[in-house]
Amino acid sequence: MTLDAYPIEVEFPDISSHAAGNTGIAYMHTFDSGSAGPHVMINALTHGNEVCGAIVVDALLRARLRPRHGKLTLSFANVDAYARFNAAAPDKARFVDQDFNRVWTAAKLDDLATRSSELERARAMRPVVDTVDLLLDLHSMHEKSAPLIVAGPLDKGIELSAQLGSPATVICDEGHPEGRRMRDYEGFGDAASPKNALLIECGQHWEAAAVAVARDSTARFLLLSGVVDASDLPPGWIMPLPGEMRVVRVTEPVVAKSMDFRFAGPYTGLEVFEKAGAVIGWSEGHPVATPYDDCMLVMPSLRQLRPGVTVVRLGQIERRIDQSSRKEEQHT
Repeated sequence: MTLDAYPIEVEFPDISSHAAGNTGIAYMHTFDSGSAGPHVMINALTHGNEVCGAIVVDALLRARLRPRHGKLTLSFANVDAYARFNAAAPDKARFVDQDFNRVWTAAKLDDLATRSSELERARAMRPVVDTVDLLLDLHSMHEKSAPLIVAGPLDKGIELSAQLGSPATVICDEGHPEGRRMRDYEGFGDAASPKNALLIECGQHWEAAAVAVARDSTARFLLLSGVVDASDLPPGWIMPLPGEMRVVRVTEPVVAKSMDFRFAGPYTGLEVFEKAGAVIGWSEGHPVATPYDDCMLVMPSLRQLRPGVTVVRLGQIERRIDQSSRKEEQHT
């Protein structure tokens, strides 16, 4: 099976000038205002081919953004995978040995007998991540789809998403069977902890529009946290708010049992099937059908198809949040 490649619309920044960091950890920079406030982290390159976050973090470092309150960490995560990027085979730079966004449990990080490029990088970053109060993890998607906030399974993630206000679709989910994401690590995924995290799927990996979403989400997150003022941010980064947000609860993943999986249509994400029982694909020759009415497909893709990989998640719209009055406030 051959999937059409998307055009690469953006330049991949040379991030080598940021390699030294200032934390003792390569490609991680932490700035302390000396004033009370949260420790906020903007993270890029959880996956090596997801360049929009790298463009944003590179721009903030070059602009010498500094916090007025609290601490600010600007980081590039899977830099080894990023260094492998090849435009002729762009999907292969997602990771080196294993998905960096599936290793974030204390047990995996503590198990030094198990080694991989991604585990070593996560272990190196862990001392800083352990001190972060608010994490924004910038991602992009295999397919060209509307951007999403991945809020995790907890109410605190939904509340932070609503405060952020954009992108318009908030996905609430438990993660992936393969392993835990950074946004769910320790306190971020603990309902009793004040720590919180959001993951933004900004758009298709290499489209220019994804960079605009990454800039908007980052600017909003920094302002919401209170570590910077609007005047500190690059001009033109904040876009108009959507008139409505919708909160979608993922009920189950569809996981490939083998390489024998295909979809029934050219799905890219957020398609809604009105009736239960609609066939959306076939796994080893058996139909895969929607389990309930008004079922939404969340991030369907076969570009990383292999046994055990989630090829799509199924979700229900839980509620809608009207932002029309908030939008008027923004324009006043």
